[in-house]
Amino acid sequence: MTGDTQVWTPIDFEADGKQCDWLRIPHSTDLSGYGVVPAPIVCIRNGAGPTTLLMAGSHGDEYEGQLALAALARNIDPAAIQGRIIILPALNAPAVEAGRRVSPLDDGNLNRSFPGDPFGGPTAMIAHYVTSVLLPMADIAIDLHAGGRSCDYIPCALVRSGGPEAEQRALADLAIAFGAPVTSISDGSGGGGKTTFSAVGQGLGVPVLTAELGGRAALSRDGLAIAERGLRNVLKHTGILSDLAADPAPPTRFMRVRGRGAFVYAMRRGLFEPAAELGAVVEAGQLAGVIHAIDRPWQAPEPITFTEDGMVACRRAPMLTVAGDCLYKLLVDVEPG
Repeated sequence: MTGDTQVWTPIDFEADGKQCDWLRIPHSTDLSGYGVVPAPIVCIRNGAGPTTLLMAGSHGDEYEGQLALAALARNIDPAAIQGRIIILPALNAPAVEAGRRVSPLDDGNLNRSFPGDPFGGPTAMIAHYVTSVLLPMADIAIDLHAGGRSCDYIPCALVRSGGPEAEQRALADLAIAFGAPVTSISDGSGGGGKTTFSAVGQGLGVPVLTAELGGRAALSRDGLAIAERGLRNVLKHTGILSDLAADPAPPTRFMRVRGRGAFVYAMRRGLFEPAAELGAVVEAGQLAGVIHAIDRPWQAPEPITFTEDGMVACRRAPMLTVAGDCLYKLLVDVEPG
């Protein structure tokens, strides 16, 4: 599988020191027949030890992780670590350059493209390289996200359920070390979860922690601070930065997605007026919002109700909405035991 990849980099992942370069993703165009798409990558290594893979920019309009990883890449001294850190702050570089969730080159949604295709478009090639080359090197991986233009999130970590018991314990320890206010546990069934980075990580036995740190294609200062502190604490937790004077992680509240009913969808086109704030505790039957018809403003807005109890973890950001848009995601506490 590794030999099929068309993506390459001059970085030597076995060499000590700090190397900063690009992944080269082949992309032939009218004006660049032998061109490549550059995606920045940093490898920091010092002797034997664990490997942590850190990624952001899978979606180009999610910014807290991009800034946190860029700062980490600049500031870490190789002599201070034991092991290896691989950092990709702008993994889907074309989407980052365009400020879009999907790549402008092929409309590819990177975090719905795993395990990828070595002979597909640029997005599929990136996913395949991560799956076949980078993930097999890693002992743990962190993928930093936010809600992008489409939604806003409470800052939270996300872990995938369904793996072996040892992997689930490792993920819980990772979430505790990261220290987001909430840790959401889900099988991914609500949003194409079988084609995400965490899904291929689980398939390869690599614990993957994802984080949602804000949204609206803006920068959350709180989300950035959580990412910066969480990354330091995870690197200390793994032993890569064992001497780091990291801030103690605050407790995380373990919650879960109950199932597909945790998601509220628009059933018509119109202007979405929400009735519940992020972090609010809601009940089944409670008003979630209304949708105003654009072409028939004389009609009463269509009410939307929650079908389950829970806490609002995510809410749609744009008012303009169409049938099928996700308006809310709810979480419930994990039962003791």
